[in-house]
Amino acid sequence: MGGWSAFVTCCVWAILLLALFGDSLASTPEFDPYKVLGVSRQASQAEIKKVYKRLVREWHPDKNKSPGAEDMFIKITKSYEILSNEERRANYDRFGQMDENQNFARAPQGFRHYHDSFYFDESFFHFPRTSRDFTDNKHLLHYNQYINEVLPDSFKRPYLIKITSEWCFTCIHIEPVWKDTVQELEPLGVGIGVVDIGYERQLANHLGAHRTPSILGLINGKVTFFHYAVVREHLRQFVESLLPQKLVEKVTDNSYLEFLNSWHEENKPRVLLFDVASNIPLLSKLTAFAYKDYVRFGYVDMGLTETSKVVLRFNINTYAPTMLLFKENTDKPADVIQARGMKKQIIDEFVSNNRFLLVPRLVNQKLFDELCPVKQFHRRRKYCVLLVTGEGEQFVSVNEAFFDFASSNTKEVLRFAYVYQRQQQPLCDALLKKEDTTPPQVIVLERRSATGRVLYRTVTGGWNGSDDDKLRLHKLLEILQRDPSYLTHDAMLPELNNEFASMFLIQWINTAYDYIAQFYFDLLYSNWREMMPVLSLIFSALFILFGTVIIQAFSDAGEDKPAKQKATDPPKTAESSPGQESTSSRPPKKNFVEVTELTDITYMSNLVRLKPGHINVVLILTDASKQVLLRKFAKEVYSFSGSQTLHYSFLNVDKHSQWMDSLMESAPDARPSDCLDEEEEEEDSASNKSDYTGHVLALNGHKKYFCLFRPVFTGEEAECSRWSDEDAATAAPSKASRSRSSSRQKATTLEIHHKLDRLGLWMERLMEGTLPRHYVPAWPGLDTITPQK
Repeated sequence: MGGWSAFVTCCVWAILLLALFGDSLASTPEFDPYKVLGVSRQASQAEIKKVYKRLVREWHPDKNKSPGAEDMFIKITKSYEILSNEERRANYDRFGQMDENQNFARAPQGFRHYHDSFYFDESFFHFPRTSRDFTDNKHLLHYNQYINEVLPDSFKRPYLIKITSEWCFTCIHIEPVWKDTVQELEPLGVGIGVVDIGYERQLANHLGAHRTPSILGLINGKVTFFHYAVVREHLRQFVESLLPQKLVEKVTDNSYLEFLNSWHEENKPRVLLFDVASNIPLLSKLTAFAYKDYVRFGYVDMGLTETSKVVLRFNINTYAPTMLLFKENTDKPADVIQARGMKKQIIDEFVSNNRFLLVPRLVNQKLFDELCPVKQFHRRRKYCVLLVTGEGEQFVSVNEAFFDFASSNTKEVLRFAYVYQRQQQPLCDALLKKEDTTPPQVIVLERRSATGRVLYRTVTGGWNGSDDDKLRLHKLLEILQRDPSYLTHDAMLPELNNEFASMFLIQWINTAYDYIAQFYFDLLYSNWREMMPVLSLIFSALFILFGTVIIQAFSDAGEDKPAKQKATDPPKTAESSPGQESTSSRPPKKNFVEVTELTDITYMSNLVRLKPGHINVVLILTDASKQVLLRKFAKEVYSFSGSQTLHYSFLNVDKHSQWMDSLMESAPDARPSDCLDEEEEEEDSASNKSDYTGHVLALNGHKKYFCLFRPVFTGEEAECSRWSDEDAATAAPSKASRSRSSSRQKATTLEIHHKLDRLGLWMERLMEGTLPRHYVPAWPGLDTITPQK
């Protein structure tokens, strides 16, 4: 009896040991992503991606019909998932084989498979396998892939994205519905994506998905969550609701002529789809969304009596769906397709080959780039024949003659287009600047670079649409076929104006409407976690606004008292004592910028020994104009006070009257020629003394040069006072003149204030480095002080 008990005990222990370690004893070789992809452990991400793309093309089940192609494809995809993610790759290199649900932080390597050794009857627990099937693996999204590929593509087609995880048992119940929906919508052109929240937490947070399972739609870069029961019909309706309204216009006998004739306003071909169905097919809506920038779609329900005339007008077969594409000629379609059960590939090819009018109008840069691409190779030359015309009635016959010529010249290397001069004035000016001509003109051009460089030639004699004009244009095109160098003119074209761009106010209203609609939708379904960022933004904006109003109210109340006190102070004059001047050498606090006085003490540090790359901006003033000019100077330079390389000072010419004369004598080029002639005539006049009040100098002490700003004309000064370095950079030297005025004592406070009106523009040019520089051999000394009179 004891032997039997010992035997049973041994058997139980043996079974337990086999259960615990049997998987590791009799397991198949471990999965190695490096071996599957055939790369080394030191391979870079670029090498891994290159090999992955090659293997995917080789083993894709749609192309490789071998029995093991699907399994191999899954292995390749899984290997790339591991090695393309740096964190998962590091975990694999550290722990070895990666299970689907391995916890790297807790599971020791020796016991990482123990949970796989127990057997549960899945049919009893109703737990099917949690590993992803082929459909999900094919549509897995990564963060970089979403940002670089899916997000831009959402402006051409909607995406349906599922958020899932490996231990989400609720996700198992929606799998059959999801799979059927994918099989129905993907062939129609709907993008499909799957995000594993366990591996792609960054992407899930970016999408705003915090629970599984979740289904969301993406269109035009905007994410919308699905809140209904996961039923195939609901998902289809959800995708259809993502598309813009009135994407496909319903056309009847009363509206088909208006629909076809509106090609001129929208500059797009028209497509009429004939079918017997009350609702517009989803495939037609998806195609219309994909080509919304090129083609306008209309739908004719052949089952209605209101469409019998248009069906009879174009002799449509009512037994099969038909698509007619119209361009400029609305009486006869440019292309036709008719087939039962139209496929997406057929419709895409049909629309893509006819997405441009025969002679489209250039309305934006995107159309210009596609219609007249930049030359890549010699054999791929594209010549753009451009008609510069107008919108009036006098140009109608000219435009029609150009269209007739284009209709009879359909060579692949030629693209015909026209522009309205009023709408694209910069483009027309660039092409007609060398030709003293006016529209209508025909120009043949070839684009050489994406930056706007073109070679072109204008057809001589203009374009009136006569037979002689057509003959001249035909000969020019024939010469170009033999000799491409016949295009002799060179130009840089500006970017085209977008004629169909909506106003800023309309864009703002549409954006605000989208946010309000999304907020209401989230509020309706109590999706509070997803609403938190929006609510946080709203309350933060209200808090900032409320706080700003309170602070402004208190600051305004505090500033009233100093203003009243200043009003009672006596005005300072030129006869003020030196002690009073020293207390006012710094500008008041309201000037918002620190301005120091340039004296014999600060002269060396603020100019002569100034750090390389630093500039001292010096205002020239007098005792009488000191307060007024300092206030104006501080306000003009305040926006530039954030620069660490700019310093601000002022020089009192009543104290140092000879310094400016010495500086101007060291740099003769700083004096305008007209004023130099006047000086020669007035040399002997002692009463005529140079007035430098309101001048501003930008001094570079290290490189020994300065830029000069001369004040604007105030009404009592000579004509020379209007000239400055800013004018010298844009105007001819003959117009330059220099300030010379003997009415300094007559100048009013208002006039002195206006001397610095253009200083802000001069400072902008100083920061750009476009002002003339006047070099000096050495800086004049500032040792002597002029005695007060």
